[in-house]
Amino acid sequence: MSDIPNIGGRQPVPVDVVAGQSYWWCTCGSSKSQPFCDGSHQGTTFAPVEWVAEQTRRVFFCACKRSAKGALCDGSHSKL
Repeated sequence: MSDIPNIGGRQPVPVDVVAGQSYWWCTCGSSKSQPFCDGSHQGTTFAPVEWVAEQTRRVFFCACKRSAKGALCDGSHSKL
């Protein structure tokens, strides 16, 4: 089993988040509901990561699973 996640997408996913709400970011890249977890990681070493919105606004979640900023996009998809 690989420690490298699948690429869930090659563009960040814009999401309007609500302050105080939790969002469960997929780390395996296999979820069909990118960028969020749908349980596809079951049986792997991956687990979803909770991301809590500090304020209500639009953020861009990482779909490529290569961001150094965790759940949020840092542009790493441009190097794929």
